[in-house]
Amino acid sequence: MPGAHVKTGSVVGRRKTSGIGPSRRIAEELRAQNERFAAAVENMSHGLCMFDADERMIICNRNYIDIFSLDAKVVKPGIRFLDILQHSVDIGIASQSASELYAIRKPYIDGARASTYEEILSDGRIIVISHRPIAVGGWVSIYEDVTEERRAEAELKEQYRRFDAALANMSQGLLMYSAEGRLIVRNQRFLDLCNAEASDFTLGMTHRQMLDKLIRLGIFAPLEIDIEVGKSKARLDAGQSHASYRELVDGRTLFVQRRPLAGGGWVATFEDVTERRRTEERMTHLAHHDTLTNLPNRSMFREKLDQALGEAKPLAILSLDLDRFKAVNDTFGHPAGDWLLQCVAKRLQHAVRSSKDVVARFGGDEFAVIQSGTKSAADAERLAKRIVEIVGKPYRDKGREMHVGVSLGIALYPGDGHDADTLLTNADMALYRGKSEGRNVYRFFEQGMDALMRERRALEADLEAALSRREFELDFQPILDIGSGKIVGAEALMRWRSRSRGLVSPENFIAVAEETGLIVQLGDWALRKACNVAANWPPDMRMAVNVSAAQIKSGGFARSVISALAFSGLPANRLELEITETVMMDESDAVLKTLSQLRGLGVRIALDDFGTGYSSLGYLRRFPVDKIKIDRSFIRDLDKRDTAAIVRTVIGLGAELGITVTAEGVETEAQLDTLRKAGCGEAQGFLIGVPAKASDIGGLLRSQALLRQSG
Repeated sequence: MPGAHVKTGSVVGRRKTSGIGPSRRIAEELRAQNERFAAAVENMSHGLCMFDADERMIICNRNYIDIFSLDAKVVKPGIRFLDILQHSVDIGIASQSASELYAIRKPYIDGARASTYEEILSDGRIIVISHRPIAVGGWVSIYEDVTEERRAEAELKEQYRRFDAALANMSQGLLMYSAEGRLIVRNQRFLDLCNAEASDFTLGMTHRQMLDKLIRLGIFAPLEIDIEVGKSKARLDAGQSHASYRELVDGRTLFVQRRPLAGGGWVATFEDVTERRRTEERMTHLAHHDTLTNLPNRSMFREKLDQALGEAKPLAILSLDLDRFKAVNDTFGHPAGDWLLQCVAKRLQHAVRSSKDVVARFGGDEFAVIQSGTKSAADAERLAKRIVEIVGKPYRDKGREMHVGVSLGIALYPGDGHDADTLLTNADMALYRGKSEGRNVYRFFEQGMDALMRERRALEADLEAALSRREFELDFQPILDIGSGKIVGAEALMRWRSRSRGLVSPENFIAVAEETGLIVQLGDWALRKACNVAANWPPDMRMAVNVSAAQIKSGGFARSVISALAFSGLPANRLELEITETVMMDESDAVLKTLSQLRGLGVRIALDDFGTGYSSLGYLRRFPVDKIKIDRSFIRDLDKRDTAAIVRTVIGLGAELGITVTAEGVETEAQLDTLRKAGCGEAQGFLIGVPAKASDIGGLLRSQALLRQSG
């Protein structure tokens, strides 16, 4: 009855059931089974297709249609397998022809053999096909799209390849431990660093076993393994990275870093930093020591002094400066000077008695000493006398004998100051006083000594302000051509007319300007001014300008000269640069390159004060100059036979080398006559003309021109 639901056990129900025939009941059960089968097939995650013995399709599910993008209206039960293949070709999904695809399957169909193979579709997807024969004939095929899975596998494989390549090419050794603390990764670089084999460190070893093996193989020095493992575990458990240096038995140093991993376990890297550590140590040493003598430098000395003052115990500071060291450099050259400084350093170290005493080199020929544990000024005085005596003894090298002395300034702690700056300043003031009173002496700091230093600082301050105040002037001293009797040029001489000091002698300010570096600015100003003046002189007149070593070493001197010439319009061959032996002593490539560059432009180079040094002839050999100027000290004693012979020799040397010779300081007609007979080219001095203003020189030149015209 429609809508009636009866229990199976009721009489009515039994009657109804008993009224159904066996064939109908079987048909209904078969239909139910077919429905369940169809539902199961349709809900499979894979594609499925079943064929009978005549190769006709019995059933397929939706996934099969979707995988191959087939038309469900075409692919229906009863369609031949070959026609399905052709349909897939027609719609462009197959990457081969129907006959080729069929040929692949035919052996398995005919042989009723199970098989699994792949098909790559035209869109690149990969389909795995499982062919399974049916006992009554036909077969079932299961289709699975494994494209993404294969892509993931390929990516994973590529990641493994990259990981392996990275491990193999790492500059660092690497160990990786699992969350259980066992070794799971170890690269070849680690084995190389340890000079070990793979069998020495097998995967699965614990951290403790690794350390034990490293010690037993003589790679690591003995250590407390339990303590080491405990420390590492505590840090890693706390999620902390840790780095340390490990000194190996063979003297190498490894930098070891341990980092915890997110999923548990940790990774350790090992880097050979032996050379880097040595370089760092060398750099640290160089930063605190003088490269020539290996003594502590000013920076290290200051650190040691601060440490000593922190102990609040009496001490003495000795500031030292060598006497006559420049003469050694001039006479024997820089290599000999360097050797001498090294010898002085050794003697100073022998002179101090306490291991706590510090000897340092501040630069040049300046040294300093910290004398610890001084009980009185007498202790410092004894050390000072010992230093004067030891340093003053002759130095013999390669058959040569060198002599230098030493001057010292002494400041005592705590009497002369409570901090490093005050003590060093007071020791320098005592040294300055000693230098001003004589050589090879020592002086203790005394109250009032700073007056001289204050005067020096005041002079420096006034000098620095003088340039901006335009307090500098140039005077010009004429230069005579002895043969023709004509004025052929002039030398520019700097004058400082201070508002507060009046006219300051060059002897009082030039040295200060050189020491403070102001000479570079002053020299540039003088060069520009002199070129501007000379540009208004007759075309055969030259201008001589003095140049200091500091100017040439400043790096921009050549540009300054070129700029001054270009701005004034003065031809290069009318400019003479007068340099002293101080410049020539520096044989650096930069100095020689600068002088050569200027000489190549046509600028003339003159060697000033010739004969006062010890290596003048050597300078002429190393760098060809256009002029040498005989120092006024020789001209003053020209009436003496020996001096006259030297002057004649220099004049003859100039003639041989094609170098103009100018005599400075000519004050009498007798001197000029002697020079004329000796063949000297030029003369300069009060007899020729006193230094004068540019306007006066201009008047002199005009008068000379008028005389020439009238003649």
